[in-house]
Amino acid sequence: MDQAEQSLEEARYLMDGGKSLRSVANRIYYGMFYAVLALLIYEPYSSSKHTGVLYYFNKNFVKSGIFPESLGRHVNKAFELRQRGDYREYFELTKEQVEPLLGEAKEFITAIRAYLNASGRV
Repeated sequence: MDQAEQSLEEARYLMDGGKSLRSVANRIYYGMFYAVLALLIYEPYSSSKHTGVLYYFNKNFVKSGIFPESLGRHVNKAFELRQRGDYREYFELTKEQVEPLLGEAKEFITAIRAYLNASGRV
């Protein structure tokens, strides 16, 4: 969870400094991804692929009702923007796409930390 929060802090620092939106989106996504990995420490699951980790999260934590669907949408959107920003040529992220992700990532990470705290895992 520390990595998740550090990544989000890095994203805020980059955004406030007017740095690359690609880098901001990357740090936002990784903050959320690290939070999911913190959940998976306690699960009988592992994957070397981000898509596998996100699928497991959505199936076992969102569809089961542990977390609201909005959190699944937030992490999926962050993943998609990070993918586009990192791997597509000639794709430019906009501030309008990236800036809302900061709040969504904060909500996401806070919810996972609260879940882990409530279950005595952090």
